[in-house]
Amino acid sequence: MTPEALRDLVIDTLEDSKGRDLTTLPVADLTDITDYMIIVSGSSNRHVKSLVDHVVEAAKKAHHPPQGVEGRETNEWVLVDLGDVLVHVMQAETRKFYDLERLWQDLPTTDSESKV
Repeated sequence: MTPEALRDLVIDTLEDSKGRDLTTLPVADLTDITDYMIIVSGSSNRHVKSLVDHVVEAAKKAHHPPQGVEGRETNEWVLVDLGDVLVHVMQAETRKFYDLERLWQDLPTTDSESKV
């Protein structure tokens, strides 16, 4: 699966699961870690858990299981490592506090509709 196809799968899954404020950051030119970072907010611990569960399930069905999932203990900030795509699923308050988008502010961001 190409990085772009995986990114689109994740975006579609998060949109279907009512993820909020979805942001895609293309980072391939800046880091060797991943090609895309996706940041999305959930409205509660349960919503974050549901978003993560749906992404993990969709990736497995596409024969691209996660390399790791971190943060399930509290479901305030869960990182799903899909290799070419890193997915940050956060509660709104946690996302505002850490402000990951600011760390990558010089990057062009895309909303979920343009899918780069």
